[in-house]
Amino acid sequence: MEISTLAMYHCLAFVWYFFVAYSITHIRTEERPSEVFLYGGQWKYLTVLNLVLQTVFYGVSFLADVLRLIKKLRCAKCVISSRDLLFSVLAFPVSTFVSISFWTLYTYNRELVYPKSLDGVIPLWLNHAMHTAVLPFALLEILALPHRYPAKRKGLILLGFVAFLYISWVLWIYSVTGEWVYPLFALFSPFGLAAFFAGSLAVIVSFYNFGEFLNRMIWGQSEFCL
Repeated sequence: MEISTLAMYHCLAFVWYFFVAYSITHIRTEERPSEVFLYGGQWKYLTVLNLVLQTVFYGVSFLADVLRLIKKLRCAKCVISSRDLLFSVLAFPVSTFVSISFWTLYTYNRELVYPKSLDGVIPLWLNHAMHTAVLPFALLEILALPHRYPAKRKGLILLGFVAFLYISWVLWIYSVTGEWVYPLFALFSPFGLAAFFAGSLAVIVSFYNFGEFLNRMIWGQSEFCL
């Protein structure tokens, strides 16, 4: 894909994610179901954090494209390195996890992840923007250009560290409010919850490996493309 086309695509994706993130984080206070938006607000939900992550990623991607267009190759190489690290370790595996896990649980019992009370607050298009569109965006990014993955050990350590931070945030919210971020967690014993978190981590690691596999299958052992 030409650099100018990539720049336009990344700019549009950035604007889209910024708009979606803005829309969900600026729901009027009086419209929010009290049983959902407790301590931590929207910032306790992985879906919302993923929107912010995708916004940052596409902003960095657009910056890399602009630097390449104006021939600032030394700066571009540094930004591209950050872009690829963001995509490989976080943007692809997290967006894939959010989409697949949400719709799997929603199909089984929506009240465990997305209570019906949210239907009157969050429009259908916004629900799909947060939970459906993120997956094709991630796949399109792999098809659009090659990404350089870090050493497997480094990538998995970074992914595990971010997962640990989010789990710690979820447990902290429970310790403060006595309420779980997702009603699903209330169904588990402490051991069962630990097993669920471990299983979720294993799933997101598999998505990391899948993204690396797709990147290699499509682009081979890619280097920086300046």
